[in-house]
Amino acid sequence: MLEREELKRYNRQMILPELGKPGQEKLKAARVLMVGAGGLGCPVLQYLVAAGVGTIGIVDDDVVDISNLHRQILYSAADVGQPKALIAKQKLNQLNPFVELITYTQRIAVANAQQLISNFDVVIDGSDNFATRYLVNDTCATLGKPLIFGSILKFEGQVSVFNHLGGPNYRDIFPEAPPENEVPNCAEIGVIGVLPGIIGTYMANEAIKLICGIGELLSGKLLTLNALDNSISIFKISAAAPSLPVNASQSTENNKVINEIDANTVKQWMEETPDEIYLVDVREDYEFDDENIGGINIPLYELEEHINSFPSGKKLVFICQTGQRSKIAAQQTRSSSGRAAFSLKGGINAFNF
Repeated sequence: MLEREELKRYNRQMILPELGKPGQEKLKAARVLMVGAGGLGCPVLQYLVAAGVGTIGIVDDDVVDISNLHRQILYSAADVGQPKALIAKQKLNQLNPFVELITYTQRIAVANAQQLISNFDVVIDGSDNFATRYLVNDTCATLGKPLIFGSILKFEGQVSVFNHLGGPNYRDIFPEAPPENEVPNCAEIGVIGVLPGIIGTYMANEAIKLICGIGELLSGKLLTLNALDNSISIFKISAAAPSLPVNASQSTENNKVINEIDANTVKQWMEETPDEIYLVDVREDYEFDDENIGGINIPLYELEEHINSFPSGKKLVFICQTGQRSKIAAQQTRSSSGRAAFSLKGGINAFNF
């Protein structure tokens, strides 16, 4: 039951016919777990608290660092050295006293993941490492909990909704985590400060739609956004598992197949049969210009319009920085044209020049 002050507080969103009072009551009854109170967690938490989500859990074992402040706008210089989860709760309580905030100043791990996640209806992953992403995804899949996912790096972000009503999960796009030494992170390669605000707001919007049962969710889709050139693309997550061509290496999970090829094999093909291989680098233009192994450059968001122009009879190999975008490219090509394609495992990072 909404209190009188809450009816006034949420008036501007309750007058939306798609949401109304029933939607607001669903928000108040909802229990959401936010994994990570960093760059993505800050805007997600601020908007969900402001929207009136009734109970929100915050899992984060980190403390505020001065290097966080350019993008984690929930914190200030006075908070440096303090636990993020506790400071977040303190400030969010001031934003909306009608929301119950539960803090967990611990890292989500194998030992506690099921216990934490089982207490909530919806999970939002704003973590910054693959180990946590796969753990949260797998636990949500096991428990049947919908998962809202976001990630950021440099100028590019991704958003999706996983495990919703039997829909695909994170492993359906990325079956296995890349080796830790092959994956750049924000601390090493940087991130523009406004990007987590943009992506985090998308994530909060997906959470509100999911809870209220309105709109079209990013379930079965991956949204990618590049803040440098303002490009936004939405890729369908295919559930197809086509047969592999000869010489393809397999990476399988949940009956999905990704055709990956290692750097040594690509080098061998380039040296011995260069006319039989067709390289497509799906990174941004500036990334390609900085470093490449040849081939043509088609940014991932432009791929769809070029798929049917790729020459037949050649081994089609997609390349990116770490092997993640190239997996999406290979999967998209199979979905659109039925043609088999390879993804360079580990990306440019695995290619020793």
